[in-house]
Amino acid sequence: MSGEARVLLVGHCGPDAFMLRRAVKAVLRTEHVESVNSAGDLEALVERADLALVNRVLDGDFGTDSGVELIRTRARSGKTRWMLVSNYADAQAAAEAAGALPGFGKAEVNSDKARRRLAGALASVERNVDDPQSDQGRGVS
Repeated sequence: MSGEARVLLVGHCGPDAFMLRRAVKAVLRTEHVESVNSAGDLEALVERADLALVNRVLDGDFGTDSGVELIRTRARSGKTRWMLVSNYADAQAAAEAAGALPGFGKAEVNSDKARRRLAGALASVERNVDDPQSDQGRGVS
């Protein structure tokens, strides 16, 4: 992967976005972390993103308040990896079924589990950079 990873924080309120931004920057060593709170901004930025961290209940104007529904409509196209940020196991399972990578909850954002999942999401991008047809790591089966 050339350059730094690009990460979108999708549908998070200000305090949660601040917390996630710090955690992402600590793990991925990137300055390219952007908050997205509208469908228009998401559309403009998603093709350049490597990873989108989606809130379970979206804060902003997306045409839906469901992060799982947003993942369902977006995760199986493009290069961007998708991950749900939710403490609820049923929401995580639904997001994975919709094409997301295994995510983590806000309560565990600074845990080893969250750090491993963030690093793993971008490692899958690095493995596939030479093979744009590969679906590995994208949650596609």
